[in-house]
Amino acid sequence: MEVNEQINEFLEFFEKHYEVELLSALSTNTNYIFIDFVKLSIFNPELAELLIEQPEETLKAAELAVKKFSNEEIKHFNVRISNLPKERQKTIREIRTEDIGKLIFVEGIVKQKSDVRPQVITARFECPSCGNIISVLQTSQTFSEPTSCSCGRKGKFKLLSKEMIDAQGIVLEEIPELLEGGEQPKRINVFLQEDLVSPISEKRTNPGSKIRVVGWIKEKPITTKTGSKLTRFDLMIEANNVESIEETFYEVKISKEEEEEIKKLAEDPKVYKRLVDSVAPSIFGYDKIKEALVLQLFGGVRKKRSDGVVSRGDIHILLVGDPGSGKSQLLKRISLIAPKGRYVSGKGVSGAGLTATVVRDDFLGGWSLEAGALVLSNDGICCIDELDKMSNEDRIAMHEALEQQTISIAKANIQATLLARTTVLAAANPKLGRFSQTETLAKQIDLSPTLINRFDLIFPIQDIPNESRDEKMARHILQLHQNPEIQEPEIKTEFLKKYIAYARQKVSPKLTDAAIEEIKDYYVKMRSSERGENSKVQVISSSARQLEALVRLAEASARVRLSDKVTKKDARKAIELLTFCLTQVGMDEEGRIDIDRITTGIGASQRSKILMFKEILENLEKTLKTEKIPRERLIEACKAEGMLIDEIEEIIEKLRRSGDIFEPERGYIQRI
Repeated sequence: MEVNEQINEFLEFFEKHYEVELLSALSTNTNYIFIDFVKLSIFNPELAELLIEQPEETLKAAELAVKKFSNEEIKHFNVRISNLPKERQKTIREIRTEDIGKLIFVEGIVKQKSDVRPQVITARFECPSCGNIISVLQTSQTFSEPTSCSCGRKGKFKLLSKEMIDAQGIVLEEIPELLEGGEQPKRINVFLQEDLVSPISEKRTNPGSKIRVVGWIKEKPITTKTGSKLTRFDLMIEANNVESIEETFYEVKISKEEEEEIKKLAEDPKVYKRLVDSVAPSIFGYDKIKEALVLQLFGGVRKKRSDGVVSRGDIHILLVGDPGSGKSQLLKRISLIAPKGRYVSGKGVSGAGLTATVVRDDFLGGWSLEAGALVLSNDGICCIDELDKMSNEDRIAMHEALEQQTISIAKANIQATLLARTTVLAAANPKLGRFSQTETLAKQIDLSPTLINRFDLIFPIQDIPNESRDEKMARHILQLHQNPEIQEPEIKTEFLKKYIAYARQKVSPKLTDAAIEEIKDYYVKMRSSERGENSKVQVISSSARQLEALVRLAEASARVRLSDKVTKKDARKAIELLTFCLTQVGMDEEGRIDIDRITTGIGASQRSKILMFKEILENLEKTLKTEKIPRERLIEACKAEGMLIDEIEEIIEKLRRSGDIFEPERGYIQRI
């Protein structure tokens, strides 16, 4: 097909199908239009075939057709292609030599992104001898100058002007879910220019986004250090169109019919129960945990105050349980429901892999940031399994992300603060692999108190034999094996996703006076617990962090009903969940809720015994008139005060480790 014929065919196609869109684009100075490939192939199959085989030349003809259509001077106009047939999809590992120059589309995750930089597309030169103006199209990577002029002059031409466009490089990596066992995800460089790097479309290509790139494969020469070219070439994609294929909760598109359906479900008095039943129908029991997971998916309201202080709306949950209790299954299911869900596990996670790292950028030179799991799931949910198997240094990397919801990095000339508005759902095993019935639960969670303190809700899952429950569970699991389809969720996953997205987008509930009163009364009541009889330290049963957790949970409960008011009922639901967690994890030996067991690792009753021990040690120094106190004498004095031998040994060990006491010689103890 001749070029003129192509231009006329495109002109006819635009007039028939895209006249309104073109006129709108031209009147608003928008220099691009999206066309549906299927429409083009129905209109003219030969032209569609040509577009696949020779995309660059054919799209130039389409651009000329637009110029002909407008009858006005247009410098640049881009025709963006969408809806390519499935057979044109390639995975990055499938790209071969025969694909060079052909139109394809690939899907992947953006791993790196360079800065936007100007690129020359045409340059005008003047011949100093005869004054002739020569235009040179810049198609290669290096800047090209004219070799000769019609008057016979060679070289040394004067550069008059150059036309520039914005350009940017991104690195696209294969989607991990689509890989088979043992395959390492492959990467390819993608080159974006003009409107594909505008501030609006740039959001689509942020690191961590899943995108579909329509474009053609180009070969890029590899040069050695001496400047010579190798026979081996590198591959890159010149993008024609970029579409987002994974949105956050705030980007999910909801049609009018779906909106009606969502509102209808919200009016159902049993909406809460229906949502809880749909979270993980294949996992038996755990109603309280599923309730909390529903509230986590809906989340509280993020608030930014006038002084710049931000209160997070995300609810973080930690599940600590015996092996085989279905924690990982719950995490996997939640990562599927959330639009931007990421699942990472234990030993395979490093601090850099969770937060961010600085890598050398080979594509456009310099250094660039590579985002980790918490940044990649910004505005989504990050499920971290086997939290206890991670090294302590790597867990420390999570502290800032959990509370401030940012990740600061200062490495290799890059100082950056990345957003990590991520909800975290983590799972861990107890210290000894399984909960012991003799110890309190708080002692068996082997995580640093500073990290535990950042979780709003902590659920211990104990696998205790119970005949009736075991029978129900066995029947449930065996029926699932017999017929895998038996447990269909009451609300389909796709619709559940849309319901949560709608609530997050449209509903920002505000606390009513009744809800404030309910939460305040509970908080004050919890704080005003009496001193223990022998205790010298006030038991702190709740802190300001728990107060904020109550507000977030109450807001999420209102969002479930798509209500813009947080009622007393919502506040009670939040109180019920928090009390359930505190009674399980925060109980001391005397049966009181003590938040310090979670937040500092040392409960009030234990702290009072440490103070008592120090007092006894001081008194013995005065009585014996020596700083070296016999160990046996000290233990006898502590026993007389009602302390147990195990407690005394534990306190001695704790104080020795913290540097308060030491053993000057065997069998003696001295204060430092």
